[in-house]
Amino acid sequence: MTLDAVLTRIDRTMPETMDRLFGLLRIPSISTDPAFNADCARAADWIAADLRAMGFEAEARATPGHPMVVAHAGPMGGRHVLFYGHYDVQPVDPLSLWHREPFDPAIEDTAKGPVIRGRGSSDDKGQLMTFIEACRAWIAEKGALPFRVTIFLEGEEESGSPSLIPFMRDNADELRADIALICDTGMIAPGVPSITGQLRGMLKDEFTLYGPRIDLHSGHYGGPGLNPLREISKIIASFHDEDGRVAVEGFYEGVDPVSPQTLAEWQRTGFDEKDYLTSVGYTVPHGEKGFSTLEQQWARPTLEINGLWGGYQGAGGKTVIPAEAHCKLTCRLVGRMDPEKLRKKIRAHVEARLPVDARVSWDRDSEGSPAVVMATGRPEFEAARAALTDEWGRSAVIVGAGGSIPIAGFFKSVLGMDALLMGFANDDDAIHSPNEKYDVKSFHKGIRSWARMIDKLAG
Repeated sequence: MTLDAVLTRIDRTMPETMDRLFGLLRIPSISTDPAFNADCARAADWIAADLRAMGFEAEARATPGHPMVVAHAGPMGGRHVLFYGHYDVQPVDPLSLWHREPFDPAIEDTAKGPVIRGRGSSDDKGQLMTFIEACRAWIAEKGALPFRVTIFLEGEEESGSPSLIPFMRDNADELRADIALICDTGMIAPGVPSITGQLRGMLKDEFTLYGPRIDLHSGHYGGPGLNPLREISKIIASFHDEDGRVAVEGFYEGVDPVSPQTLAEWQRTGFDEKDYLTSVGYTVPHGEKGFSTLEQQWARPTLEINGLWGGYQGAGGKTVIPAEAHCKLTCRLVGRMDPEKLRKKIRAHVEARLPVDARVSWDRDSEGSPAVVMATGRPEFEAARAALTDEWGRSAVIVGAGGSIPIAGFFKSVLGMDALLMGFANDDDAIHSPNEKYDVKSFHKGIRSWARMIDKLAG
């Protein structure tokens, strides 16, 4: 049987597979820092060459930013799937907190089993290589993939994807497929195979509150002087009520209740609330009252303050009333929430609370993307559920995700394609943080899972 041979090959060739992953992890493809532009190009070329060696038609294509890797293999005329990932990684700061060099990957033994340590091991190089390695094993055993596969990898996901939508529009006919497969996600709990059924959207904004013309001596103006830090604190405090509910008028427009059936399925996912909270130092959830932790994370919108500053920031004291104060905020969106309408509501909330002699300015480059609900009734989702269940030895679950993956929505809005997300990361992988890791089990069984998925889709 072809699948058995493919799975056997995957198991037998894991040392070589790991060597290839380490080769990619050694390339410091940090997309947000221009000092690493050449390394981003090198990573794209490395992947394109690897795909060509497997039999794909592959190339790294120039964009105004970092290259896109586009590759094709398999017969024309039947099923066609597109696999998406990103080869760029986050910066490594603070370097002093890493236990080893971020771009010197290694397998380390931990209390929970062996892990691959290094920047990009989980987000997203290790994840994207699970699919590529599954294709490699299938081609090696069968001679070709059973259907058309397009691989589409970008190098700017960690820096806002400025080239993504223009590239997708310019190459729509080539990229459009029956469905998009995305592996930039994780499992609800270790060993629990998970398919993401919905993603929260995102709204980013930033404002500056101005008071006096210049910083003032707090002895001369303390009392009669308007202090922007004090006023911005009042405004921020007004964003939520005592129950953790967002108090911006109209904020919950477009938020739909979760069905009892979905809530029941979420309760069976194996999610460990205590571990989720205590792993980061909490003892109780601090969100919107009346909703479970999973509901707060997956199905309720949020308004969070991500940065707040003003006045003197250096060592020692400086007795000033600052001329301005600054706030960065983000909202996670669900259901039918419209990011542009919500932006106007939040700005109106702030501006209505400005005292006399205060004014506000807003970031011109604020971003927004709506939530995404997957078409879980498609047959590909049943194929994924069966493939994951067979590999992991327990029923796969449909879960939500608290984070935002805009590409899933872009596939729908730009290319008219549904997306299916299944990944193998764990919550403790420390993505975007020092000492990022990817469990060896996740990498190995992730490859086997995709091989099973290919088999299911081939019928």
